[in-house]
Amino acid sequence: MAYNAAERAYEHVKARILTGELDGHMLSEGVFAMELGVSRTPVREAFLRLQVEGLMRLYPKRGALVVPVGPHESREVLAARRVVECASVKEAIGDPDLPDTLADLLEQQRKAAGTPRFGELDAAFHTALVEAAGNSLLSGFYQGLRDRQIRLIATAVRTVQERSDEILEQHANIVAGVREKDVERVEALLADHLQRVYEGIVS
Repeated sequence: MAYNAAERAYEHVKARILTGELDGHMLSEGVFAMELGVSRTPVREAFLRLQVEGLMRLYPKRGALVVPVGPHESREVLAARRVVECASVKEAIGDPDLPDTLADLLEQQRKAAGTPRFGELDAAFHTALVEAAGNSLLSGFYQGLRDRQIRLIATAVRTVQERSDEILEQHANIVAGVREKDVERVEALLADHLQRVYEGIVS
């Protein structure tokens, strides 16, 4: 029972953090305990896990600070994504189902603009491309970036609301490049897309 409460608290708080809405906020165990209808203990356990993941910094008797996404973290995550995604293009582009998969995710993302689902679908779009390459090592490493990817997109879109339209347009160009099986074009589009996301966060 205690484990379930702690897991529920962890998932709830983490989901809120990934939207970017809590960046820089000091959070209270008591507030979340009341919100979830649990004691402070499972919330404290959730906060400790989130601190280990680098999403929070705990201050005894004061609360937990949600660590904002900084330029250094953004640069590192997006650089890692660029390496993995561009390395996946050559193999992924041979998957006959990939263009339609990406197009479907793009349509879902259009409908989710302005909601927390936008970042989740952004991650799903890029993950689909990586997984289509069929390299389990690259897919495994990339999956480890998922939460940070969602948070980066949420931060970029929140900072400049028009950013979502720009992201959707770039994704549409990537889908077109995949349909044409133009490896060099897709690699260039991905690199430019990730650079623009980074600029949107730090500007």
